[in-house]
Amino acid sequence: MFQKAKTMVFPRQVFAGHNVIERTGGMCKYLGLKGNALIVTGNKTKKIAGKKVEVLLNNDGYNVHTIEIGAATNENVKKVKKTAKEIKAGFLLGVGGGSKIDVAKLCAKEIGKPFISVPTSASHDGVASPKASIKGGVSVDAVVPLGIIADTYIIAKAPYSMLASGCADVISNLTAVKDWELAHKLRNETFSTSASTLSEMSARVIMENADIIKPGLEESVWIVIKPLIESGASMCIAGSSRPTSGSEHLFSHALDRIAPGKALHGEQCGVGAIMMMYLHDGNWEEIRYALKKIGAPVNAKQLGIKK
Repeated sequence: MFQKAKTMVFPRQVFAGHNVIERTGGMCKYLGLKGNALIVTGNKTKKIAGKKVEVLLNNDGYNVHTIEIGAATNENVKKVKKTAKEIKAGFLLGVGGGSKIDVAKLCAKEIGKPFISVPTSASHDGVASPKASIKGGVSVDAVVPLGIIADTYIIAKAPYSMLASGCADVISNLTAVKDWELAHKLRNETFSTSASTLSEMSARVIMENADIIKPGLEESVWIVIKPLIESGASMCIAGSSRPTSGSEHLFSHALDRIAPGKALHGEQCGVGAIMMMYLHDGNWEEIRYALKKIGAPVNAKQLGIKK
């Protein structure tokens, strides 16, 4: 008797492109979000976009509270949870880079409230994923963003190394899928063809456009942001991080322990992907070529790691 069942949760609305931050209030109303809004941001990202979001939500009739945090730590998650309960937050918005979004999405899960992702950089696929990376751990289950607002004008102002890191993170999907296929063959691990195909396609789009992804171009962000969001969506389909996280991510986590703060997460995953594809006897050269074209690190020296 057939008894299989599966649940998939996706973002309900995604705005990507020039000046879409102006539509923040409209998205919140469309999604039926009520109650007090809590913006989770940082000192720099508040100036870049956090204050703007606050003003926009106020203009649309929302009562808004803002909390500034630093790194993605358990202490900051507790701090945001405490504030959310004190103000009786109806929903949260993560406005900033990966750490601000990760803290907001994990807090949203723990208090059972909706979450909107408003990235100010595109350094990895966490802007759309149901996972969060908290210091002291590897990756934990969080909540899928109910909505995503990826303003290409704002993201283009971030240091180019962040965009290159996001590209490298998505390109590293190729080895993650290889690992997943191997686990399916050797250990009969559940495998999703649709999730793996979407993950690989995201990587291929970045690689095929490597020649035209350049610093200071909003068009480059436009090319990259869709594969980043699709990469996150592949995790929603799979119900795990398998389509986007394999041995190349374990390599990155190992570097975080032995050489913390040397490079961005996506940059480390890109170098890890070169190594792991070589071990898979795959086409590691095409990964290296694409990363070089984009301007992402391709070896330990470029990651800032000494012998």
